[in-house]
Amino acid sequence: MRKHWLDNLRWVTVLLVLFYHVIYFYNNKGVFGGIGGFGPYPECPQYQDVVMYILYPWFMPLLFLLAGISARYALEKYPAGTWFKARTRKLLVPGTIGLLVFQWMTGYFNTVVAAREGVFDGTPGVIKWIVMAFSGTGPLWFIQDLWLFSLLLLLIRKLDPKGRFHHACGKLNICWIILLGVLFWLGEQTLIRNPRPETADGLLNLYKPLFYLIPFLMGYFVFSHEDVQDRLGKAWIPLLGCAAVSGIVLVITTFGQDDTSPEYLGSPLNCLYGWLMCLAMMAWFKARFDRTGPFAGYMTRSSFGIYIVHYLVIASFGYMMKVHTQLPPPAMYAILTAAVFILSPLLYELLRRIPFVRWAVLGEKR
Repeated sequence: MRKHWLDNLRWVTVLLVLFYHVIYFYNNKGVFGGIGGFGPYPECPQYQDVVMYILYPWFMPLLFLLAGISARYALEKYPAGTWFKARTRKLLVPGTIGLLVFQWMTGYFNTVVAAREGVFDGTPGVIKWIVMAFSGTGPLWFIQDLWLFSLLLLLIRKLDPKGRFHHACGKLNICWIILLGVLFWLGEQTLIRNPRPETADGLLNLYKPLFYLIPFLMGYFVFSHEDVQDRLGKAWIPLLGCAAVSGIVLVITTFGQDDTSPEYLGSPLNCLYGWLMCLAMMAWFKARFDRTGPFAGYMTRSSFGIYIVHYLVIASFGYMMKVHTQLPPPAMYAILTAAVFILSPLLYELLRRIPFVRWAVLGEKR
């Protein structure tokens, strides 16, 4: 029986990622990427940036956690080889071939336009294309990480072929579930505190493989249990309340800081809020949103593809408005929000109808 709450939570989180990127693109808090804000902080506070502080601590860990749950269910239904082959098509193909076919356009804005004009003067066209393709990875780091975790999962499962560890995890009560947040905090401590510009430190801090592997494995071993989900669902109100309180304190005490820095992410308060929100969102959706309908069904099928293509809409429209118009900031935010929520599904629907492109960019069968 399909768990609609799981589907609904996944696509709702994807929509929150889209909105986060609208705010992130114009942030002035020192967060890497985007095009910058409308004045320096603190002279120009840009209180709309509070969205980043609310969402960033938890929405990507939650997506990995949900992916771990789904991996458990899929491996109970399909042979491991069949499952991993499908994962490779769905994740690795868009995360590699898709960069050359489609994401290079996002890379254009990330390199030539958003960085500085003329950066590739005198560079051969093929080299430009390859550099822009890999610069266009953008949000696709998520699916690249997820493919690697899928491969590691197949190896980890061999350590417990009879599933004894998984069975034991299903007995955790709500107190132990909350205390798993210590693992969340330990994962954040693996970030490189002083990344060296001449090395891959910054890239490792973006991909955060050791950190994101933790919620993925917790999803697989712990939160895939029906009993654990039921325990969460019964506690959704206190979990949501505690998460809200910790989030308010976090925002009030840290607004203005770079909320993606290793120091910020590794702070106990950030980890407490991030973990409580992961639990609260799962509990809330388990208790209140275990149903579906036409729109929810469409988003369940399409949210992955929308995620794959959405950043091109943000990068292109966001840049053009900031550089080539005199629109006031509220109008830019409104237009960019409407564009990403309307054009991303349309772009996805277009690409999925082109045989080779649907395979290369979206990971769908030819």
